Amino acid sequence: KEEVKNNKKKQIEPFVLRRTKGEVLTELPDKTVTILNNEMSEEQYNIYMSYMAQARKEIMSQIDINGFEKSQIKILSLLMRLRQICCHPKLFLREYEGESSKLNQCIEIIQDAVLGGHKILLFSSYTSMFEIIEEKLKNIGVKYLKLTGQTKVGERIELVDKFNTNENIKVFLISLKAGGTGLNLTGADMVIHYDPWWNLSAENQATDRTYRIGQKRNVQVYKLITKNSIEEKIYELQQKKAKLIDNMLSTDATFINKLSKDDILALFE
Repeated sequence: KEEVKNNKKKQIEPFVLRRTKGEVLTELPDKTVTILNNEMSEEQYNIYMSYMAQARKEIMSQIDINGFEKSQIKILSLLMRLRQICCHPKLFLREYEGESSKLNQCIEIIQDAVLGGHKILLFSSYTSMFEIIEEKLKNIGVKYLKLTGQTKVGERIELVDKFNTNENIKVFLISLKAGGTGLNLTGADMVIHYDPWWNLSAENQATDRTYRIGQKRNVQVYKLITKNSIEEKIYELQQKKAKLIDNMLSTDATFINKLSKDDILALFE
């Protein structure tokens, strides 16, 4: 298996010039990536396990009726629901009044970072999560900006300039899809990934909005992962697949398409 991979790599190497940022930008300061786990509250965990049991039944039924290939849209929608519960059950259970351990952890990090004089980029794949985070930031008196897919092009440039130059604005909320490329946010020296994205390269591109030429300070990256959840399993799969992707060419194919039937069923265990 290793020999096949090396042969394939040798075949494509003459046609590809591919250097990592570490090889090209040796003058960049350090970047530290830290995985921070949080544990769901009892109420949140009970909701999660209830939806997990329901999702398992639906998946098996769907695959029996339509086959694995034709069930992928349904699988993704069920996985999204479980991921949302990890972020905050209120994302789809509007009547939920309980806690989100991840949100509490995130706000604690922000409070400590602001006291330490840091500026933060906070990425999430759910723009609706920002509404919940914004309310918390207002309560603790932290000034922020927000950029999503709805933000107009001209306004994006204004927001970036404002964040980089205004020391009073400490947090920039950015949806992962809207902020993955084309933004220079070297005013920040901390990145929080609120929820893990399927595609690790998209997550890394988002981090690189601040870790790029012009950055003078060390950059701290936090990834918030909920224990005993779909998020832990996504993270483990990313690590397993990352070596393969790194040894070959990384394409724009979505991470989910790289998963086998066994990989996907293991997410619902």
